[in-house]
Amino acid sequence: MSVEKISQRIRYYMEKRDIGIDRLAESTGLDREFIATMLKENVYPPLGPMIKIARTLGVRLGTFLDDQQTTDPYIVRSAERLTKFSVLAEKNKPASLNFFSLGTGKTDRHMEPFFIEVMPESAAKKTLSSHEGEEWIAVVKGSIEVIYGKETYILEEGDSVYYNSVVPHYVSARGGEKARIHAVIYIPE
Repeated sequence: MSVEKISQRIRYYMEKRDIGIDRLAESTGLDREFIATMLKENVYPPLGPMIKIARTLGVRLGTFLDDQQTTDPYIVRSAERLTKFSVLAEKNKPASLNFFSLGTGKTDRHMEPFFIEVMPESAAKKTLSSHEGEEWIAVVKGSIEVIYGKETYILEEGDSVYYNSVVPHYVSARGGEKARIHAVIYIPE
């Protein structure tokens, strides 16, 4: 899924629901300039803002990510993980997270599973976010830091964490090395 397609889908649902940038910003609590930049420059936002946009537009997060429909069971082979989108650390900076959706195509899903490369750049600026739902993360390779509320936790290979995502949180790589995680996000209807 290209970033351009995600921006196009957001614009499509904004037009369909007759919601302009100002109203979207007000309803989501996101900065108007952030939304305008995301739509104009095809920048993929972090998941927290994307979830708020989806909820305001009355669609599932997967609506922005799905390219096709498949039947059960839906299998994603490691070599076939093609759906990639990156979250930039800051505008004109390297990506801090590379997401590979593991549910794209299963259009009736209630969870959003991802394989994520957590880049060293993620540790530079730690901006906490929150949204409705729950998250589960398992570290496949490397070491990550999870800030959850006022607490900080270090997770190593094989460790996992499950938390309520309404509490402000942030995930970053540790030790200047890329980490790899599996993450599942549940967003209530």
